[in-house]
Amino acid sequence: MSAQENAVRMDELTTLERLGLRVSAMINSPLAQLGRRVLVHRMDTDADHDWQSIMELLAETDGLDMTFCDDGAVILQWDLPTDDDRVIDRGEDVALIEPEEEGAPF
Repeated sequence: MSAQENAVRMDELTTLERLGLRVSAMINSPLAQLGRRVLVHRMDTDADHDWQSIMELLAETDGLDMTFCDDGAVILQWDLPTDDDRVIDRGEDVALIEPEEEGAPF
């Protein structure tokens, strides 16, 4: 994808989607993942309703602690997932295969 095509694609995103992508990129950055912490600044261009929507979505996320700063920024912190937190989705159409009871081939 060329830079011009990428710029056109960015113009197609809503302000909420842009904010969501920015916050997501901050959370998924290697440094944030290593420290399990990130400081998200609110920019002047972030609309009130977009910021509120993202904050509500983050507040609903289990295992995520949010600390609101006086300057409008928010500190997000999370713990490493435990074995109990990890869910493996194998789909619903997986059939259990019972081993056939046959004699040993030797």
